[in-house]
Amino acid sequence: MTISKPAARRTVLQETDAEADRQLNTLTGWRRFIDGPPTPPVLASRSAWQQMNPAERDLYDESRLDHHARMLTVATSFVERTAICGRRLVLLNRHAISARRGLIVSGPAGTGKTIAITQLGRSHELLDRARHPHATHRIPVVYVTVPPAATARMIATEFARFLGLPVRARSNMTDIIEAVVGVCTDTRTALVLVDELHNISLTSRHGAEVADTLKYFSERLPATFVYAGIDIDESGLLSGTRGAQIAGRFTLIPSRPFPYNSEWKGLVAAMEDTLRLHEHRPGTLTDLDRFLHSHTGGMIGSLSHAVRGAALDAILTGTEKITKKSLQAIPLDHTAHTTASMATKTATSR
Repeated sequence: MTISKPAARRTVLQETDAEADRQLNTLTGWRRFIDGPPTPPVLASRSAWQQMNPAERDLYDESRLDHHARMLTVATSFVERTAICGRRLVLLNRHAISARRGLIVSGPAGTGKTIAITQLGRSHELLDRARHPHATHRIPVVYVTVPPAATARMIATEFARFLGLPVRARSNMTDIIEAVVGVCTDTRTALVLVDELHNISLTSRHGAEVADTLKYFSERLPATFVYAGIDIDESGLLSGTRGAQIAGRFTLIPSRPFPYNSEWKGLVAAMEDTLRLHEHRPGTLTDLDRFLHSHTGGMIGSLSHAVRGAALDAILTGTEKITKKSLQAIPLDHTAHTTASMATKTATSR
């Protein structure tokens, strides 16, 4: 069957729209995140699984693949500390007229910064919904990311994009900012999450203008601003005149790789509990928790990637189980390899 060009174009646009709806930096995607992931699929009995015809098996496997592909969120001590600090600042800022305090979450890549601030946003929005169950017009949380080589107009456009406001080529900065401030004020936005802050460089003119634009937004909006980025405290963003203004008003929460302790063991156990594999023996991952710590350098992002990747391979290859070998077959990020290598050298030298 031949698909006409208009029909094919509609299909592509529909897929693009569906992908956008899953992104946190759009209001639709953010609300899907707030509503939570779908219920995990039920693991079929061995006899029912073996009796499935190919079409039934494909649908069943697809639901399990989708489940394992999702990022598991675990209530770590770091997530809880960020949530408590963020909640405190929201309360302190509630009646502030100016000089509102903010929060910066900073640390190496893969240490759970985005998870921490998005969980803070989720808890705030759920609380707002509980307090105002019939106020469907409210947008209590805004989540944006700083694009690479961002300009002031680009960051303002990111705010407008989240809110679903049209930005035309002839729209100037003042028009965009006023529209964003107007909508956020009318919809009672109280928390603004700005991720990937390390994409700002105060040594460049554009970077300085982006910092000034964020500062202007924070002054115009009666909201608490939360920033997250890689090694912000070491990047120069907190130095100089502009950096000093940020450092003087923001609390810094550092994120770090997890040590090998009871919390790490709990993380591995929590991830194992989510597996939907037919041949996986319970306790296999927890028996490998020390190996997983060494393998991932204690990075929660790398741990999640390794476990989810091995689970996907287990379904795709038909082995239906995770082993040490299958975990080692999942390529990890360079940071995890570097951290693990340094830890090994340190342990060897002792």
